[in-house]
Amino acid sequence: MTILFKAIISTSIIEFNHRLMNKTALILQREYLTRVKKKSFIIMTFLGPLLMAALMIVPIVLASLQDVGRKNIAVMDETNWFTGKFESGDQMQFIPLESDLEAAKQRVLKGEFDALLYIPATQFNIPTNAELFSRKQASMSVRTYVRNTMKAEVENRKLMASGIDPDIIKQSRTSINIATIRMDSEGNESKSYTEVQVALGIFSSILIYFFIFLFGAQVMRGVIEEKTNRIIEVIVSSVKPFQLMMGKILGIALVGLTQFLLWVLLTLGIYVVFAAIFGSQLNPQQMVAGGSLLNQFPVEETTAMQQSVGKVFEIIDSINFPVIVLSFLFYFLAGYLLYAALFAAIGAAVDNEADTQQFMLPVSLPLILGIVVSNFIVNNTDSSLAFWLSIIPLTSPIVMMVRIPFGVPYSELFLSMGLLIAGFIFTTWLAAKIYRTGILMYGKKVNYKELWKWIRYQ
Repeated sequence: MTILFKAIISTSIIEFNHRLMNKTALILQREYLTRVKKKSFIIMTFLGPLLMAALMIVPIVLASLQDVGRKNIAVMDETNWFTGKFESGDQMQFIPLESDLEAAKQRVLKGEFDALLYIPATQFNIPTNAELFSRKQASMSVRTYVRNTMKAEVENRKLMASGIDPDIIKQSRTSINIATIRMDSEGNESKSYTEVQVALGIFSSILIYFFIFLFGAQVMRGVIEEKTNRIIEVIVSSVKPFQLMMGKILGIALVGLTQFLLWVLLTLGIYVVFAAIFGSQLNPQQMVAGGSLLNQFPVEETTAMQQSVGKVFEIIDSINFPVIVLSFLFYFLAGYLLYAALFAAIGAAVDNEADTQQFMLPVSLPLILGIVVSNFIVNNTDSSLAFWLSIIPLTSPIVMMVRIPFGVPYSELFLSMGLLIAGFIFTTWLAAKIYRTGILMYGKKVNYKELWKWIRYQ
């Protein structure tokens, strides 16, 4: 009899869980399909990747396709300080000109020269002014080269007038590079770049912040809308409030995850297609290292630019993208699930969106606190404040994403993830208490005292 009784109980529990999951899955399917079929979702799903890909592709394509040509620039130097100092190259040819200023301007207007560089004579002052006449707007590369050449010549003459050899000054100039190298417990060394880690941490945390509010607000508005239209009365006649709440939360979570993954895949797909069409023209490293971009700048600046580009790609190689991406997806989903339960409870407790403000502030404060303290945490990611805020479930989705680019021990990362999952379970239980009562409550202004009564109901 005991074995038979246990078998019956076990079968009943399995059947109950099966029905519970089936009904929750139906609500989830309804929420998911309703939103992904909307025109706004479809438009933004395809428009977002196009805009992101355009930001990467269009500037490179335009830079590679533009026909810069060689600029003929006439030089009228009345000071004779800069005679022979402007060196011609692939993009610019400087032609000394001895003529009347007005006549030289007319030659520019007729198209004989692309521009006229006029350096007026000065009796007592050092020549620090010049005028560049052209029919079209003078390019930045021409202006930069002329300014740097004049600046270097004037500085050299000042030094020589003071009895100082300019070559000694040039030789004394030294750039100091401090490489930050991180060592793990096993003695392995790896380069780290603090500025990049700060930017990456802040950017990912802000992105999670907006995602949580964006999709969490959809849960709240959906609950309010169904409650206002009395649709909820029909729905709860066949499903339990908890099933309805979980189905709605998980359905919108899948909508957000679907859109995010489609953005990533479509953006990469568009970039790959354009890369196959344009080939090396979409390779920024190759363009800068030996191609069209460097040809627009003076020769003496190209080496520094090549070094800078090489450093950029070295920085990219130093970033642990798998850990950052996987952590981002986890904290995005888990953080959303935790806060979406609270947003659903708020939506069930009020009759319209205007009444949500008094309840939104306490829910929003931990997220806002995480964003505010992130500016301090990036300066000391191993501090006690950083540790505890990255462990507490209400702030961990924001603060932990700030810390991860700097390197976080896996023990702390798993502890934070475990507590966040536990926090989601607790907030879901808490929200369900409010949801089951508030979802059928109409025409009554709810306060915190009333919410506490709903939570205590058995």
